[in-house]
Amino acid sequence: MSTAHFISYRFAQAVFALFCIVTITFFLNRFAPGNPFLDEKAIPEHLVDNMKAYYGLDKPLFTQYLVNLKNLLVGDLGASFGNKGYTVNEVIAQSWPVSARIGLCGLGLALLLGVPIGVFAAAHRNSRIDYGLMSLALLGICLPTFVIAPILGNIFGLRLKWFDVAGWEGSSAWVLASATLGIYYAAYIARLTRGSMLDQLNQDYIRTAQAKGVSPNKILFKHAFRGGISPVVAYLGPALASLIGGTFVVEFVFNLPGLGQHFVRAVTNRDYTLIQGTVIVFATLILVFNLLSDLAQVWLDPRRKLKT
Repeated sequence: MSTAHFISYRFAQAVFALFCIVTITFFLNRFAPGNPFLDEKAIPEHLVDNMKAYYGLDKPLFTQYLVNLKNLLVGDLGASFGNKGYTVNEVIAQSWPVSARIGLCGLGLALLLGVPIGVFAAAHRNSRIDYGLMSLALLGICLPTFVIAPILGNIFGLRLKWFDVAGWEGSSAWVLASATLGIYYAAYIARLTRGSMLDQLNQDYIRTAQAKGVSPNKILFKHAFRGGISPVVAYLGPALASLIGGTFVVEFVFNLPGLGQHFVRAVTNRDYTLIQGTVIVFATLILVFNLLSDLAQVWLDPRRKLKT
């Protein structure tokens, strides 16, 4: 299958998937108990009716759904119920750079740590070095971000005072947030890299190269690495979408106004439009990065075929 045909096919799949996601999200929002206008204080019924009429929630459900689809086609995600005076487009535009910065920096750190550790462990398989590095990786996997984040904040923020521990504007707290995500994902990447490299090093063509007297470093980095890194590239698709989409725990610990924190608040506040908007953004990221991941794998290993 040609690249153009593959991309066209996947684009059609993505459009259909987004349509299904929007539909499911819309009806789950409406059928879930509660509504956006519940408050700790009792609100008169006529005021609730006025607010429903203002946001179009007094119309039949299917009419609301059609209006919602029409607005989405022109890129209008609607007004946010929980952020008065703001549209969902504005909320996402403000929170997106926060999540993007900490996500991309976190992924960069994860690759800088995880890939070399995995390759080094594979090169010294079944040695003390291998066991030690993989034990550290396993520890990183077992420690969740809500444990890593306070530890980094306490050491590098409160004790050493190298970075701020909270805030966004003029703050360096994003460095610790990125480091938290980087350490967590580096552990997965290290183990994945080691496993895929060992699989490549056991291939017949590697044994042939060894028999011909090719140097170990050339075998490792020229022959085995290109195929060994392919599973890591496949993992980066959903990982990158998750990172940029926002990680609520890290954003909450360091008080960063990212997309993940807005999503959780939207669920709590029953903010229909903001829930739908963040779900669309997250789903789009997953679809796009998975496509890029598939194309990158074929580029790394031309023997692979583009399959629908």
